[in-house]
Amino acid sequence: ISFIPLSTQYTRMMKKAGWIPAYLALGFVWGCSFLFIEKGLTFLTPSGVAFVRCALGALTLVILLKLKRLHLPKDLRIWFKLWIVSLLLNSIPGVLFATAQQDVTSILAGLINATTPLMTLLVMLAAFKEEKVSFNQKFGLIVGATGILTVFGVWNGLGNNSTTAVLMLLLAVLCYGISYPYTKRTIIPLQLPSEVLATTQLILATLTLLPLYILNGSRDDEIRLVPVLAMLVLGVFGSGFAYIWNFKIIKEAGSTIASTVTYITPIIAIFAGLIFLSEPLTWNEPIGGIVVLIGAAIVQNKLVIFRRK
Repeated sequence: ISFIPLSTQYTRMMKKAGWIPAYLALGFVWGCSFLFIEKGLTFLTPSGVAFVRCALGALTLVILLKLKRLHLPKDLRIWFKLWIVSLLLNSIPGVLFATAQQDVTSILAGLINATTPLMTLLVMLAAFKEEKVSFNQKFGLIVGATGILTVFGVWNGLGNNSTTAVLMLLLAVLCYGISYPYTKRTIIPLQLPSEVLATTQLILATLTLLPLYILNGSRDDEIRLVPVLAMLVLGVFGSGFAYIWNFKIIKEAGSTIASTVTYITPIIAIFAGLIFLSEPLTWNEPIGGIVVLIGAAIVQNKLVIFRRK
């Protein structure tokens, strides 16, 4: 029997748990992002919110790149591939989420965002035939779809929710669903540092959204401190440091644990909406949200219902 000194055990434990602060920060910032968007809409238009968060995120990562002495890619083909990713992950969803949140609560937006794993599987089934999908994952898709219908309260139509806004949210999440298999196929093989990929992606998103911001990016309403601070946090942390935290978690804890942050964000979104915006919450939204998360867990093989014999 060998005895390990307590100091050594403590050091090992801290190394293993070193990713936890980043994990909690990521879940909190992404969960609050819908609240920050709501605040940003008080003095910015939807395209303005999308532009400012990308611009602040890009500036943050450019500074990081300089500090790490890394360089942006020189191959224009790489820039084009990352432009596609920026459209799917930043530009289009950024505008759609902000536009939809003019007519729906931040709570609903957060719950629909949790359906990203389900949309990813749906895209894989439809367009990426080389990706193998198990029966267990297909079952998870059905469970998740049931959860989405419950969130909307489909038995009442869409309740007080705007049909157009709901479709925008689903289209935004569909963009996320397309981006992941596309990234796996075209971006990962490039073997570039994650910081370089993320910085290039946000620069391209900023340039794409710049014309929209110039044309109609701000409102005539009075600019107040709290909304400005909300956009600063959303841009610097939610669209900047969030990438760094995500890479840290993947590196130290693995992609499986990193992906479970999607289970924290809707919970944070619900509490943020209730506490800071006094948004209404109907019984079917949290119940449907739980069903969605169960479906997402099945899809990600974190909850196995059917095992192959």
